[in-house]
Amino acid sequence: MAKFDRYMLSQLLVLFGFFALVLVAIFWINRAVVLFDRLIGDGQTALVFLEFTALGLPRLIVTVLPIAAFAGAVYVTNRMLSDSELTVMQATGSSPWRLSRPVLVFGIIVALGMATLSNFLVPMAQAQLKEREREIAQNITARLLTEGTFLHPSSQVTFYTRVIDADGVLRDVFLSDRRNPDQGVIYTAAEAYLVRDGTATTLIMVDGLAQQLESEGLRLSTAKFADFSFDISALVRSEEAARIDIANTTTPELLAGWDRFAQSATHTRAEMTEELHSRFARPLFCVIAALIGFSTLLIGGFSRFGVWREIVLAFGLLIVLDGARGALSSSVAVAAELWPLMYIPSLVGAVLACLMLLHAANPGWRLRLRRGASA
Repeated sequence: MAKFDRYMLSQLLVLFGFFALVLVAIFWINRAVVLFDRLIGDGQTALVFLEFTALGLPRLIVTVLPIAAFAGAVYVTNRMLSDSELTVMQATGSSPWRLSRPVLVFGIIVALGMATLSNFLVPMAQAQLKEREREIAQNITARLLTEGTFLHPSSQVTFYTRVIDADGVLRDVFLSDRRNPDQGVIYTAAEAYLVRDGTATTLIMVDGLAQQLESEGLRLSTAKFADFSFDISALVRSEEAARIDIANTTTPELLAGWDRFAQSATHTRAEMTEELHSRFARPLFCVIAALIGFSTLLIGGFSRFGVWREIVLAFGLLIVLDGARGALSSSVAVAAELWPLMYIPSLVGAVLACLMLLHAANPGWRLRLRRGASA
């Protein structure tokens, strides 16, 4: 690789890393606020929040990589045009095709990283994340041992305890059970205890009152009790048995168990096909995003006023191609035989990049055509 190629490639990688870091930080902050409120509100610790954040990063990185590759290519090309570096290289005989070589290498490097994430790291992280979510959802004690706050283990259950003693006794307990639409039950007790027995959890209430309201006739029945045991395991929505999820399966495992996954009622063959080909179409689009950013700015040439029109054009092309990629993916998820459509945006982007590089290599082709027509 020539010195110029190494120089431009290093610039592209540095700026790509900067934009990727900034974009990941922005998206992470937006997601972390919601995640922090949900986990801490459910009584989880900060370590659980950090674990969930780390497991969600691979999918977040996959989202921003094409944008970061495009932004890095545009920024470096614009700066090298402003500093006349590309102009000097063209004046010494380097064609636009030759100048695009480090950009192509840069796009391939990003695509390889994206392929590793899409085919291995993201499914593995998502599988671990789902497992941890299932464990937390089954941890009823963690959901209920929060004093002074009305908690909702499920949409039809409300639980409150005023204070929790050092020995684990719950004082002034309130429990509203609205799972039965025909009647709602409210339990109040001076104190209560949580008893775990394997996967079952029992709430033992002492010195309390049960109030049952029937919807039909609005009849209220009350009953005092000295002590009352209540199985609260069913109050929290039990998670379904672990089911096969192709989004949480690495590509080798997906290919090896293709027939087994297709026979299950979880996913259709079209959905499996869309998931598989998207893991290869996304990395390929990273290469196209970098080439589009470079070739669009190169046709503008050197200008004291900058290449802002070309930057806007490049950004518009990226939005159109990415939007088409999303729409075509939805079509493949319905009809598996349409899987080649997922590669059309990348193919169209490659053709556009080649046409713009051809135009940059032959800037006077329109003038020659006019002269030929006049002759």
